[in-house]
Amino acid sequence: MNVIATKLPGLFIIEPDVHGDHRGFFMESYHRAKLAEHGIDITFIQDNHSLSVEIGVLRGLHYQLNPKAQTKLVRVVSGAIYDVAVDIRKNSSTFGEWVGVTLSAANKRQLLVPQGFAHGFCTTEPQTQVLYKVDEYYSPAHDRGVLWSDPAIGIDWPTANPILSDKDHKHPLLKDAEINF
Repeated sequence: MNVIATKLPGLFIIEPDVHGDHRGFFMESYHRAKLAEHGIDITFIQDNHSLSVEIGVLRGLHYQLNPKAQTKLVRVVSGAIYDVAVDIRKNSSTFGEWVGVTLSAANKRQLLVPQGFAHGFCTTEPQTQVLYKVDEYYSPAHDRGVLWSDPAIGIDWPTANPILSDKDHKHPLLKDAEINF
């Protein structure tokens, strides 16, 4: 397993060991002890699975407030996404900065998004399925978001006209968002 630190403290790209042959491949998509060797010791308690049928579906930017904040371990099992995490920890030296990475069924990369980050992704292939583990249950009372197109953040999404949910159209700008990190 290769764990790659990003410019944002606590945000990691994870490349699992993949063993392939003429039949296909095998990989451990999650191994708690191996992650702990890299200082990442998280107990995940829920798995989530989404399907986006079209290219340009954008989901995000989502987070949950404390005490129900979530760490996410995101991977793609079919298709591909441009996955983004934004640091929303108010006292962080990287507050408002973002990292984007392509996750796909082909590259098998994963993104570990810690608590205190807003997360979102945009599909770059049709019929994309995303699986992600979280370390806290979904809580509608703590569910929040930041507008995907906030110019103060300046995310370079792969589409200018994404397909959004009604909820994601209405998120506030980062400067107006409720944040308790």
